[in-house]
Amino acid sequence: MPKFRRSAAVSAVAVGALLSGCSASVSVGESTPKLSADKLASTLSAKLAAATGRPKPHVTCPEDLKGKVGTTTRCTLTADDGSTLGVTVKVTSVDDGKINFDFKADDKASPAAG
Repeated sequence: MPKFRRSAAVSAVAVGALLSGCSASVSVGESTPKLSADKLASTLSAKLAAATGRPKPHVTCPEDLKGKVGTTTRCTLTADDGSTLGVTVKVTSVDDGKINFDFKADDKASPAAG
């Protein structure tokens, strides 16, 4: 395995270890708060970069996050080598339109397809 591929795979696993129990919050201006999938993905990417000291990873989220305590969604981090790491997001509270959530990356990355 080339050195760059191994380091990217290790990075995805390292990110998972660093993200256990992290949290974030985002303020939204709707009567029924909702965080768009794109905004959630960019917030997670920024938090991951800050936690690891590495460039922002590519993160995608399949749906908007509804501002209701207990709501969960799954996002996906894709490493440079194509391996993926799931990230679970859970709403912990909603205060005046501000959605507070915790997120935790899976313990193990999935190898690149193909």
